[in-house]
Amino acid sequence: MFEWLAAPLDATRVHDVGFHLSWHARLMVIAWGVLVPVGVLAARYFKILPGQPWPQEMDNRTWWNAHRFCQYSAVGLTAAAIALIKLSPDVSWASGIHYLAGWAVAALAAVQVGGGIFRGTKGGPTEPAPDGSWRGDHYDMTKRRIIFEYTHKTLGYVAMLVAAVAMISGLWQANAPRWMPLAIGAWWVFLLVLAVHLQRLGMCVDTYQAHWGTDNIHPGNNRERPIGFRIRRMEHPQPGDEVSN
Repeated sequence: MFEWLAAPLDATRVHDVGFHLSWHARLMVIAWGVLVPVGVLAARYFKILPGQPWPQEMDNRTWWNAHRFCQYSAVGLTAAAIALIKLSPDVSWASGIHYLAGWAVAALAAVQVGGGIFRGTKGGPTEPAPDGSWRGDHYDMTKRRIIFEYTHKTLGYVAMLVAAVAMISGLWQANAPRWMPLAIGAWWVFLLVLAVHLQRLGMCVDTYQAHWGTDNIHPGNNRERPIGFRIRRMEHPQPGDEVSN
């Protein structure tokens, strides 16, 4: 069994990639196979933490700090991985599906970082405007914020899919040992099962309500639906109702 796992995917080719390509692969797998999906899970399912007394305690930033750490770390590792591949004396990588998918991932990462920087102001009672009002792009759900949410969420999932193509094609191009795609595949299956479980628990909560609650005095709660796929929006409790998450 060990010999089979250690054998390359294609028995007709050798697995000999050298320093630059091997570390390029490791950094990209850590970035896009581990950090990015973990950051997405944090943002999608942990805006209200288990046991958090919401809505008495709102705008918990644990998910935000985790998401930002994971995604910025992934971008940094991606930049380092690109530098390694550009310094590599082996130019066999500069063609094919892996080459195209890799650069597409890098471009999407740059767009995501730029979009995050220009997402606008927050506003609301926890981060008021300089004039003391609650005005802000997020709180008021301005056109700028709406465009950001649609593009950021959509391109984030697209980037993960393209990254999966880049990793799979990269493993084949490098003629990796069999255990590598099996280990990465098992990790992805675990993340998928975890996401399904968290979705069924109802933990995919509207960001707006996680920040500011369900009261219709907050303008974002008057939108027909939250932005995104199967995001839970809770009803505003009536007098005498018990509130729980």
